[in-house]
Amino acid sequence: MKRILVLALAMLMCLGALASCGAKDWAYIEEKGNLVIGITLFEPMNYYDESGKLVGFETEFAEAVCKKLGVEPVFQVIDWEQKENELKSRTIDVIWNGLTVTEERKENMAFSTAYVSNKQVVVIKDSNASKYATVEGMAGASCAAENGSAGETAIKSNAVLSQNKYVAAAGQKDVLMEVKAGTSEIGVIDLVMALASVDKGDYKDLMIVEGVELTAEEYAIGCRLEDTELLAKINAAIDEMVQDGSLEALAAKYGLSDVYAFKK
Repeated sequence: MKRILVLALAMLMCLGALASCGAKDWAYIEEKGNLVIGITLFEPMNYYDESGKLVGFETEFAEAVCKKLGVEPVFQVIDWEQKENELKSRTIDVIWNGLTVTEERKENMAFSTAYVSNKQVVVIKDSNASKYATVEGMAGASCAAENGSAGETAIKSNAVLSQNKYVAAAGQKDVLMEVKAGTSEIGVIDLVMALASVDKGDYKDLMIVEGVELTAEEYAIGCRLEDTELLAKINAAIDEMVQDGSLEALAAKYGLSDVYAFKK
């Protein structure tokens, strides 16, 4: 009898835990009144302007969606390599920062409707334009990409680049700094950041290698697998912004019209 009581108590505890987990979907977000958004500083997605204000396509996009959901956005800079752990441990509620949809990531998170069609591109110094015009010509060149990023995957899955010396940088901006400093000859980053950064300002002497596109991909928002109601609400808000044209206008504001996923 005692053993039966112990087993029954254990089952009740498990059921209670499951119910608690279930409550941590939309009800959890609604109760605390905010959505903690995991980001990295990544122009033009999330970055600080000259006044120190956080701006960017993803920043304004998230703010608009949160307004529709009736919650406050809380932006939290994270270590991109630890993004899945941050999401699972609930230190953040979503990953919303140029997150590439992959089959591997689908095992650990649920994705929203994709809103940007991106690709990985190679960035080099202008002075190396003739030297690194093709992937084959990049054999032996030192490479850099953000740790845990789609750029890193692109390098490691490429027959030529995977044989080169590789530097895992803390962020995509660090990749650009590696190339500018000459500590890495080749940088692999997202097209959207490359368009916003190279051939201007601090990176005026850098360029995108035309005709070399390593991988095509899509950006979406990452949620916990169990947060189905939250995901549905986010997708409904995205659909509203697509229908009323506000998301397209936001993409144009930040120079992303060419990669906007809902072009007519």
